[in-house]
Amino acid sequence: MYVAHLSLTDFRSYPQVELPLDPGITALVGPNGQGKTNLVEAIGYVATLGSHRVPSDAALVRAGTNRAVVRAKVVREERATLVEVEITPGKANRARINGGSPGRARDVLGILRTVLFAPEDLALVKGDPDGRRRFLDDLLVQLTPRIAGVLSDYERVLRQRSALLKSAAAATRARSGADLRTLDVWDAKLAQTGAQVVVARQALVAALRPRAAEAYHQVSAGQGELGLTYRSSLDAALGQADDEPAVAPGAGVEVVEARLLEAMGRLRSKEIERGVCLVGPHRDDLHLTLGDLPAKGYASHGESWSVALALRLASYALLTHGVDDAGAWAADWGPDGEPVLILDDVFAELDTRRRERLAELVAPARQVLVTAAVPQDVPEPLAGARVDVMAGEVARAR
Repeated sequence: MYVAHLSLTDFRSYPQVELPLDPGITALVGPNGQGKTNLVEAIGYVATLGSHRVPSDAALVRAGTNRAVVRAKVVREERATLVEVEITPGKANRARINGGSPGRARDVLGILRTVLFAPEDLALVKGDPDGRRRFLDDLLVQLTPRIAGVLSDYERVLRQRSALLKSAAAATRARSGADLRTLDVWDAKLAQTGAQVVVARQALVAALRPRAAEAYHQVSAGQGELGLTYRSSLDAALGQADDEPAVAPGAGVEVVEARLLEAMGRLRSKEIERGVCLVGPHRDDLHLTLGDLPAKGYASHGESWSVALALRLASYALLTHGVDDAGAWAADWGPDGEPVLILDDVFAELDTRRRERLAELVAPARQVLVTAAVPQDVPEPLAGARVDVMAGEVARAR
């Protein structure tokens, strides 16, 4: 799988740009602030319908314009597919496939798969749980595009239930009667959609665990052992110990749904008092450990980078090779072609040893896109085609 052509209209800093690409390695080179990252961000957006830099789409549309359009020609098993996504802040984004009628944006999910390394990845180790949850969800969407609808439904239900709890909290403080007649309905909907998210994430973490451990061993030259555990908010809500999770790995959706309903029942008075949802996948975390210690707070800067790189390399391995022991959620996680590898200005962040190891590991990929401020920032194993980016203009280097 590779991107043969990228076309942007009013995306970020680009009024218009056309960028032909080839399989193999391509380095996008230019000083900071010239638009290199905007190009690879657009490619990542086609794969995930999200940016690795900002949480909302508004910043993706060029100032003074109403919408942005990203078009990518994706070649898969020698068959080309033209994907077009129209980004309109405040409205539902639309998409076209091979010039067809406009449809839902998420209809394009699964056509292109990418794994993107960026300086922001350090937050996977040092940052808050929401970044790690997003890492899992973005990877799930690429593995199983249908879960994008489940995640969207969960977010919608969460907003509705949160609004009801907030109004109930305000009514309680005002000592007026709170209308909670619909809370049971929203509890049921949150448990139903939330259980699917939890089960899918647990299956993903189980599939990632051995691949991430192996990748960490490769990147760090055998210094330490990386562990991954899915931490559910159900554990605290139901008073479970760390070694006895409220939901055992591999539990079915029905089991998780029942446990979520039980937890919401126990926490109802606290939720009404505080006006927030205290349990559900929106409060879960991916717990990372090095040996017996949590990576967050204990890992050195270099170790944190090794952990972040290992998570991305494990994602690449999973997208490329799938899983052998596929469960219900992983039934379609089979081999589906190598994803496009994107390395956005990461080599300037790494020490010499990690630069060399990462370059050696990714060089054989079908397509690798690298951004760098100067050609010297591109390691020798990734020498290939070069595109110069300057002031919004792109040109192949001679």
